[in-house]
Amino acid sequence: MGQGRRRTPAAKGGKGDRDAPWRLPAVAQAEAVRRGEVSAAELVDSHLDRIAEVNPQVNAVTQLMAERAREAAARLDRRRAAGEALGPLAGVPFTVKETTPVEGVPTTFGVERFRSLVAAADAPPVARLRAAGAIPIGHANMPTLVLAGMHTRSELFGDTVNPWDSALTPGGTSGGDAVAVATGMAALGLGNDSGGSIRVPAQFCGVAGLKPTTGRFPADHRVLGPEDPGPASQLLVTDGPLARTVGDLRLAYEALAGTDPRDPRAVPVPAYGETLPAPVKVAVVADPGGHGVHPTVRRAVEDAAAALRDAGYEVCEVPDVPRLDEALEAYGRITVTEFAPTWPMVRPLLGKGGDRYIQMAMEQTPPADAAELVKLMGTWMNIRRSWAGFLDAYPLLLGPSFTEPPVAPGLESRDRAGRDRVASAMRLCAVTSFVGVPAVAVPTGLADGLPCGVQIVGRAFREDLCLDAAQAVEDRLGVLTPLDPRGPRSA
Repeated sequence: MGQGRRRTPAAKGGKGDRDAPWRLPAVAQAEAVRRGEVSAAELVDSHLDRIAEVNPQVNAVTQLMAERAREAAARLDRRRAAGEALGPLAGVPFTVKETTPVEGVPTTFGVERFRSLVAAADAPPVARLRAAGAIPIGHANMPTLVLAGMHTRSELFGDTVNPWDSALTPGGTSGGDAVAVATGMAALGLGNDSGGSIRVPAQFCGVAGLKPTTGRFPADHRVLGPEDPGPASQLLVTDGPLARTVGDLRLAYEALAGTDPRDPRAVPVPAYGETLPAPVKVAVVADPGGHGVHPTVRRAVEDAAAALRDAGYEVCEVPDVPRLDEALEAYGRITVTEFAPTWPMVRPLLGKGGDRYIQMAMEQTPPADAAELVKLMGTWMNIRRSWAGFLDAYPLLLGPSFTEPPVAPGLESRDRAGRDRVASAMRLCAVTSFVGVPAVAVPTGLADGLPCGVQIVGRAFREDLCLDAAQAVEDRLGVLTPLDPRGPRSA
């Protein structure tokens, strides 16, 4: 089967009632609750039924918050009955990655030793979604401690399955949220991304995802105790939503953007910037760095470029993105240097074989000494300066999130060749996280029965431009999910 040029917004798939509320986009779910067409309780129960039906096949939702979700829905319904105005995400169920605290529920990181680590309060992004009316319905799976690799497999909860083909990885590290959204178990997922952890599973599972600008959403990425991590962990990791449509992604973006006294990094920048003169230029790079790209991924970029051209954008083929290989080298050296002192303590938490991915990185990239680290921090700023200049000339960049179709589970942890292959394939994700700019992953269709997609990168704090362009792609190429889980294609 060749590259799919178009799918209808109501993508087929799903057992049971074809009018079930879980099938609706998040925007429509919230509208139905506000209008009284569906109660929040009915909406939550619809999703709980869907979880009971499909989660045993995909293992994406780890800790179900059924009673808590029902209580939140009942409170919302009472507020509506009393005539109170409800928020823009009224009643919309969402999953939360196992890294991110939900008050009263363990934040396990997929680690057996953290099974009882009950959160005292919601993390800032959870609190912001709740304030908009959304309801957390469950935690979602991830690689152990976010360190065991790209594939979503945790020591505590096991493997999550790609719903399109159970023989392939759903990606990660926010793979549980991507699968939950793709299969209709939740309308939104709250993941995080420091080098592709939202965008790669979005591409592999056929959904949309947003990695925001560093400082756009308030967050708290401390693991244990009051101490904050080092600068790489502070600046590279950004929380962000996954959704089945770009419109749903936009609604979540508007709820998540803003400041919070718990996060001094969050910047009070308006969610929408000034309108740019038309036509907006889009730089297109299908093969960042010239390291190779699979033909189906190249066609996905070409399809998205054609959609943007049709929408009135000025699509410009450019030789490459700025300083990719230099950025990747600096990224690796800085993160290894920050992480090396804690590795002896962290390694035993990863379980059997869970340490292979990081151990190979430690062997390949030695930590820097103090003088080298200072120089690397300067290099980091200088690369960001180069990217700012590039995005001044081209407000948007179109390219792949992962330069191959979905790969086998755990490929990156098998040996050095597998690790290098996966790291190379997500290179554009890594460099854009390194420079801190926003990106939206959006599906483009199917190739050989598997979803394809691209990412649209923008200037710092111009998520709105990325969302507008992603909407133009979706309008022309369609929506792929929700779908029912499938077995292996070779079966």
